[in-house]
Amino acid sequence: MTASGPRSNTEGAAEGFRRALYPRRAIEAHEAQTGATVHFVTAQLDGGPAVIQASVKVQPDDDAESLAARVQILEHRIYPLAVRWYSEGRLHYRDGQAWLDGAVLASPIQYADIEATGSH
Repeated sequence: MTASGPRSNTEGAAEGFRRALYPRRAIEAHEAQTGATVHFVTAQLDGGPAVIQASVKVQPDDDAESLAARVQILEHRIYPLAVRWYSEGRLHYRDGQAWLDGAVLASPIQYADIEATGSH
């Protein structure tokens, strides 16, 4: 997939979701949270602009499997949102940036904000 459409990617949350810290690595690194990011794909690995993110706290009793399952639930929520925005013509990739509703996304939409407000 090229920059023409969004893609889901699981990333570590501690560094703005841009560091590849998958669930096992998040646990090993004692991260407080991890999550998922939907971003556009560019020639640079994980270099495309982020569209939406969701995070989950790493619980003391988490193992890689339980944490991965919770992250996957988030992915199943945020990826359809990004695809919907894209298919409705609201989400675009232009000039190396993600645009939503005619404005550059200076930072990715936070799924927690959508849940809290019901917007988007």
